Amino acid sequence: MKVYIANFGRQNYEWPICRERGTVATMNAVDAQKYWDANDRAGYVSNRMANDTTSAGKKPTKATASRWFNLMTIVAETLGDVWVHKDGNELWWTTSRSEVPSFETKKEPIERGREVVICHKPCELWSNKSKKGVPLRWSELHPKAKDFLSTEATLQSLSPLYKDYTLALIAGEDLSQWHASPRWAQRVETAKKGYAPIKYGSQADKIAYQRASELFDAADAADRMARTAVNTTNSANGQTVERVVKKKDLGFPSAAALQDYITELLGSQEYNCELTGLPLELDEVNGDPAMFASLDRIDSSGHYASGNLQVVCRFANFWKGASNDTEFRRLIDVIRSSVST
Repeated sequence: MKVYIANFGRQNYEWPICRERGTVATMNAVDAQKYWDANDRAGYVSNRMANDTTSAGKKPTKATASRWFNLMTIVAETLGDVWVHKDGNELWWTTSRSEVPSFETKKEPIERGREVVICHKPCELWSNKSKKGVPLRWSELHPKAKDFLSTEATLQSLSPLYKDYTLALIAGEDLSQWHASPRWAQRVETAKKGYAPIKYGSQADKIAYQRASELFDAADAADRMARTAVNTTNSANGQTVERVVKKKDLGFPSAAALQDYITELLGSQEYNCELTGLPLELDEVNGDPAMFASLDRIDSSGHYASGNLQVVCRFANFWKGASNDTEFRRLIDVIRSSVST
C-alpha cells in the first residue's frame, strides 16, 4: 500500500468531480492518449515534448514527459492505496478500490481548453475526518506535516516515515512519537520565525523536502547555481593545478542569462531532480543541503551551455561525478526497481 498526495488536473479542475463520484483521476491530451493505450512510452514522450507545456509554460524535458506517461498508469492501477488531497483548510482522504477505471473525453474547463481523456479510478467516498470522526483541518496540523501533506505537482508518493504518520493521522491515533522527535520540534521553531514552505513535489520522497520558503525562491537558487558555474569556469579555465583541468566554457553571455536559463529548467522539470525524480529543495532555510538544486552538465566533458544542462539534487550530482549520464540513469532505474519490489 502506498500513500499519495495528489491534485487532479491543472488548476485542480477535476477535484470537485472526484470528490462527488468517489474517484481519483488524471488526464492525457487526446493526441497523446493513443500512445499510452499502446504502451508506447517513446512515442508518448516525443509527442508531449513536441506538443505540450509544463505548468510553468515551458516545453517538458524527456524525463518530465516520461513522468506524465507514468501518471495515468499509477491512477489506473491503484488498488488499496490511500490518496490525500488538500482543499482550503480541509484535508481529504480516500482509499482506491478494485473496480476498473473509466475513460472519458472532455474539454478542460480552464483557459487552455484542451481536449483530454480523463481516467477516473473508483475509490471509497472521500472523507475530511479521521476514522474516529475528528475533522482534519489544515490549520491544526503540525508544521512538519504541512511540509509533505500537500503538493502543487500532480502527485507525490510519500516515504515510509511520512506514510506511517499520515496513516496514523487518518486513523486518529496518537502522533506524539513523531511530534516529540528533534527534527519535528525544530520545525515548530522555524515555523514561529515565519519560514513558510511552498511545496512543489512529486515521486516517492526519501527525506523531508520543501520547495522553497517565503524568503527563498527559485530565483535565489538559480542565482547561486549561476555563480557556482561561473566560479568553476574561472578557476578551471586553462589553469594548471597539479594537472591541466578541462576547459569549462560557459555558453551564456552573462551570469544573468544563465540564471534565466536555470529558472526555465526548474519550471520545465516541475522542480524535480532530473536524474532521480525526487523533489528539489531550493536553498531553503533549515532545508536539507543534500536535496538542494544543483546544476549538472549532462555530458561532463561538455560546456555549461544550453542543451547540456539539467538541475539535479546536490547529492545526485556528487554521486554522478564525471560518469556517463545514460549509464548513471540506468543505475538509478536499477535502484528504483529494486526498491519498488
